[in-house]
Amino acid sequence: MLRAVMVSGEIEAGASARSRIAKRLLPFLFLLYVANYLDRTNIAYATLGMKGDLGLTDSVFGMASGIFFIGYFALQIPGALLVERWSARWLLSLTLITWGALTTLTGFVRTPVELYGARFLLGAAEAGFFPGVIVYLSHWFIYQDRAKAVARFMAAIPIAYILGGPLAGAILGVRWLGTPGWRWLFLLEGAPAILLGIITLFVLPDRPNEAHWLAPNERDWIASRLAEERRAKAHAEEMSILQALLHRPVIILTLGLFFCYSGGYIFWFWMPTLLKRMTGWSDVHVGWMGAIPFIAGLLGMLVLGWSSDRNRERRWHFAVPQLTAALGLTMWFVLPHSNALLIGVFTLIGFGTVSYLPAFWALPSAFLTSSAAAAAVGFINCTASIGGFVGPKIFGDLSQRTGSFNTGFAVMIACWVIASLLVLLCPRERAARVSA
Repeated sequence: MLRAVMVSGEIEAGASARSRIAKRLLPFLFLLYVANYLDRTNIAYATLGMKGDLGLTDSVFGMASGIFFIGYFALQIPGALLVERWSARWLLSLTLITWGALTTLTGFVRTPVELYGARFLLGAAEAGFFPGVIVYLSHWFIYQDRAKAVARFMAAIPIAYILGGPLAGAILGVRWLGTPGWRWLFLLEGAPAILLGIITLFVLPDRPNEAHWLAPNERDWIASRLAEERRAKAHAEEMSILQALLHRPVIILTLGLFFCYSGGYIFWFWMPTLLKRMTGWSDVHVGWMGAIPFIAGLLGMLVLGWSSDRNRERRWHFAVPQLTAALGLTMWFVLPHSNALLIGVFTLIGFGTVSYLPAFWALPSAFLTSSAAAAAVGFINCTASIGGFVGPKIFGDLSQRTGSFNTGFAVMIACWVIASLLVLLCPRERAARVSA
């Protein structure tokens, strides 16, 4: 009888701890990531105005979009390790304030070279944010909840596009104080990150033992469950950081994500330009229609994040969306062209380039833990993020050289197919077998 009461109490503590942690942390982290993606990708819409003012060619725009990831490359592993060994609260706060200031300063660029510099520094400033949050979530969410948590956090990506497209379209049409709308887009979208960075210091605890809003039995429950997971992966604890980075699954995931990013960031950065040129729509119309693919991505992310946790399967939940994007873009080559088909194709691509994210980022912590997992997350994302430079740059060069988008579309299809095959080669995750 006493044991039954104890088990019942533990179950209740676990359920309340999981619910309370999700409700307290995820909405705020979600808001931070919305600000992150607005500031990272607003160049996609700003270019509709800045191309004429600054004389940007397709090749220059591809370079300006992608050079962000060269700066992004250098600081991700240190950012992830600082969250593991120092403080998520301080790292995220400083990161937000810095990138918000740099976004605002981008509104003052006058030449392509200045734009390159601003984008490079913005990438360096944002580098620690994403891997830091992924590591941070592993400090709070047990394995069976992790993909859902990542899904709810990363839902900010499509939400940023859904909100950012119409907002950008409206701002591009203004000319306050004699200043064109694309400059106001940078000026206005940098300020929220600075404010959120200050707030982060006061609302974000580093670990469950610092969360005064958890009851003592809830803190004990989450601590014991996370410790149990670490023991189940004790073999990984023996790895040095260098060994973790050379671990075969880590290399496979890095290569897979590189090709995934190469194709995905082409779409994310070039979509407004593609819509504008291929349909002749106004900036406002492009802003509203550009939100549709990311509504599909948001729904797909939430459904597949739930499905991935429920079935404790990650690899196919990555591959199927990638192959869907490849199939969707293939339709453009075989069906009669129309604006309706274009939106349909872009909707499938939006689904494919967003909905894989929760399943993928649950994979590193499935076979690594603590510092090894933190370093692996930073390494995977920072190395693969070079695809965010390679893809948009190649697409811009091909567009300028051929006068057509078709060759670039073929590159995107190849990237998504290769990414799917690589991640399917990754071994099955061990942590999926830890008891619920």
